[in-house]
Amino acid sequence: MNYIKNMRKLIGQQTLFTIGCGIIIEEDEKILLQHRADEDNWCIPGGVMEIGEHFEETAKRETFEETGLDVGNLELFGIYSGEECFVKYPNGDQVFSVQIIFKTNQFTGKLKQAGDESREHKFFRKDELPKNLNPRQISFIHDWAEKKAQPVIS
Repeated sequence: MNYIKNMRKLIGQQTLFTIGCGIIIEEDEKILLQHRADEDNWCIPGGVMEIGEHFEETAKRETFEETGLDVGNLELFGIYSGEECFVKYPNGDQVFSVQIIFKTNQFTGKLKQAGDESREHKFFRKDELPKNLNPRQISFIHDWAEKKAQPVIS
């Protein structure tokens, strides 16, 4: 995250515009969610695009870093923007992040549980989603559960 650190030196805690990329990983009609260590909520794997990356590269890199899984055959699930993409972190940093979300059911590797960013990973059916979903991801997790037509543009 050198880009973000460098930008923070210039703009302080003012709103930084970023692009986030994540992947809805499916298995047996379940979605893989990670329990975040920093915010104590559940979300899909993903993260912020680095300068020069392609959307799919970002999504795959972040997913591997967070889960240990290599993913393939990504399909565009949706592009999300709007007020729900704004966040003010506990340290005061502000971010507005457009979200590019992919979907796949092709993955290999051993799913790691704990890491720097997550406490655990678990597959959930649509009728057993946890109550404490990440507020910035509720829309696309619910869109997945409702089997909305793809791609969703919001």
